[in-house]
Amino acid sequence: MTHECDHPPEAASLPVVTRSTLRLETRNSAGIEAAVWAAATAGQSLYAVDVDAIRAFEPDLVVAQDVCRVCAVSADQVGRDLVGIRLIRQHPHSLEDVLVDIEELAAECAVDPGPLVRSLRDRINNVGEATARRPRLRGVFLEWLDPPYPAGHWTPDLLELAGIDDPLARAGLPSVPIRWDDVAEARPDLLVIAPCGFDKDRAEREAAAVAPLIESTGAGRVVVFDGSAYFNRPGPRLIDSLELLAQAAAESG
Repeated sequence: MTHECDHPPEAASLPVVTRSTLRLETRNSAGIEAAVWAAATAGQSLYAVDVDAIRAFEPDLVVAQDVCRVCAVSADQVGRDLVGIRLIRQHPHSLEDVLVDIEELAAECAVDPGPLVRSLRDRINNVGEATARRPRLRGVFLEWLDPPYPAGHWTPDLLELAGIDDPLARAGLPSVPIRWDDVAEARPDLLVIAPCGFDKDRAEREAAAVAPLIESTGAGRVVVFDGSAYFNRPGPRLIDSLELLAQAAAESG
């Protein structure tokens, strides 16, 4: 498991084979942003992989990602050090990509993904049907706060399905830093905050630290979510994320 694997709770009992090369635990959003970009500019890897430990497990399969080099260990880094071990690279950029990747991973593990994927699609359809019965809402979703980053990759799909029109969202693309003025100019009725890698308590603390900037957006309502558990990770809990967004939109309409 990686050092960030914390779901389900049983994952905490498994051996950890990666670690961050940066000390980010005590830094705020701006400090993390500065440290990450300094490391990237210097060509420093953000993560270390315990290759010997992985090989000692004699794995049949290693699963790696190509979505973001900042958020998790990249497939290039893993593949370079684990030549000879079967590796699949998952790089979803849309909600549909995530569902297809679930099916791909299940096939590699000789497991039938049908019941799970059908259940997820049914829940997506249920949200879509409920959303169609109410007016759409103008909103902005932020994946980071200092500086602000708008929704990217699969999150714009979730917003669309939840009935939220976000003019700053970048569907299928990585998020990039913007200005708080950009958020204000988007005139959001709903501002959704779910910083990447932060649980809800940490997200609320970070939001409190930039409260004047959040207030300057003029958003009619602000909601803070656990980004780490829900929105940031491409897996089944994205459908929980969709339901959370739909509920927030319904309550804000």
